[in-house]
Amino acid sequence: MQIITNQFQKELKKHGNDSFPFLVSHERLSGYEQGSFLWHWHTEIELTLITYGEMDYQVNDRWYHLRRGQGLFCNSSVLHSGSMYQDQDCTYTAVTFDPRLIYGSENSALYFNYVMPVLQNFSMPAVFFDLTSDWHTDAVNLIEQLALLDRETGGTRELDIQCALNRFWKLLYLHSRSEVPVSGRDRRDYERIREILTYIEIHYASPLTLEEIAKHIHLCRSECSRLFKRYMKTSLFDFILKYRIEKSLGFLGDGQYSVKETAERCGFGDSNYYAKVFRRFKGCSPMAYRKSLNKENRMENL
Repeated sequence: MQIITNQFQKELKKHGNDSFPFLVSHERLSGYEQGSFLWHWHTEIELTLITYGEMDYQVNDRWYHLRRGQGLFCNSSVLHSGSMYQDQDCTYTAVTFDPRLIYGSENSALYFNYVMPVLQNFSMPAVFFDLTSDWHTDAVNLIEQLALLDRETGGTRELDIQCALNRFWKLLYLHSRSEVPVSGRDRRDYERIREILTYIEIHYASPLTLEEIAKHIHLCRSECSRLFKRYMKTSLFDFILKYRIEKSLGFLGDGQYSVKETAERCGFGDSNYYAKVFRRFKGCSPMAYRKSLNKENRMENL
């Protein structure tokens, strides 16, 4: 399993339905092909609550290490991804909802006074509820309450969920007003990072050069390289290598492709180089990884 996105890395999964755009899902990182969900974004708000284990979560250029009982608010339209910590599994509850459940109409006072200031606060792509403040505990309790309310059938389920969402939003709003808005330049930089990631997603199987990526976002090579390193905390070259390795795991698990074919499908012209890079990131050879997957599948079928 992996998150399905369009060519712009927007998630295609429907979160709830048009009459009530609210969804609670109980997830496990091991359920994803690479033990992680890849970069994506959506206009809905996403709340995450760790129920077991730990997770490394990245939102735009920020990293968060989430432990059991901690939570995260992920703002609308921000890039985010999550992965296992030290190759250990992690389960979590994801609550995703359209912010119009809070404000109703974009002409409303609720939107202009309380929702828009949060949605358009580019300095607040996420809020980490690490339980060091009382209001963090209150926020996590509300996420748990939303998950419980989702299980109810009949009665006043939707109304109860909306009331809990309003309490959560009030809490978030009251503690987010001190955030300093980012500059117009930072907004442009975020968009450029998204464009780079989208370009890599589309072209990772082909030869990629710094020159063509820089040209795509209308920057010189050196500035493109510095921009990516500043926001993603890794070099563009290493990111592409790791991305290709992560993409190759699905082909290895499929079983119908040889290591050489897998390498070619993921942008590696030389299978020996692919094996070398694979060992660097995964600590074993591609064949050893495939054998471990086969062993796990046999154990599950017993």
